[in-house]
Amino acid sequence: MPEGANPEALNLINLFIQADWVIKAVMIGLAIASIWSWVVIFDKAARFARFKSQARSFEAAVASGRPLEDIAAQAGPDPAHPLPRMLVIALREWRDARNAGPLTDSQAGMLVSRIDRSLDAVIAREGAHAEEGLGVLAVVATSSPFIGLFGTVWGILHAFDAIAAQGNTNLTTVAPAIAEALFATAIGLAAAIPAYIAYNKFSIDAGKFTDRLGAFADELQAAIARRLGERR
Repeated sequence: MPEGANPEALNLINLFIQADWVIKAVMIGLAIASIWSWVVIFDKAARFARFKSQARSFEAAVASGRPLEDIAAQAGPDPAHPLPRMLVIALREWRDARNAGPLTDSQAGMLVSRIDRSLDAVIAREGAHAEEGLGVLAVVATSSPFIGLFGTVWGILHAFDAIAAQGNTNLTTVAPAIAEALFATAIGLAAAIPAYIAYNKFSIDAGKFTDRLGAFADELQAAIARRLGERR
């Protein structure tokens, strides 16, 4: 280490304290962005894990051969989970149509169309809900490296200012400013990398979520079509 250099000056806390207001603003902004993205990550991970667990249980109940009406009754009139909610909606439409009397071919077609639109509405709402928060991850993942780079450039400019002011290129002169610059870059990458990984993972999970709802909607429509065929 060069003579006169202070190792404590390169301590991360000291780097933050000694940084000018621009570098501090960059570091604080990136730290907030990182915390925000981690909140979204934990929330989405818990939501998708809960959905998958509940979906497996519900699909096992449907595959068990129990009457769909019994499964729907067990789920309640307004289930929170989208799969049983779709079942309740489809059976409600079926029950209302059946109670109105025998169905003609036209009425049967209209019933299937109503069920299809109702289930598509549920899928669209739930798909949008599954993607909530992904925009935050996308913004953090794409903008954090550039914000960190801005802090880097600013710190290097300060290093050149120090060289010009003191008239030498001694490492003791430029080390603190360069260290601040690199620290800003590191914070930017620390915020961006988890957000980028999480964004891609949860985007895939959201797509699988929507596909799962769509597959179940197709199964419900097929079940209703079989019932209509049996009553003719």
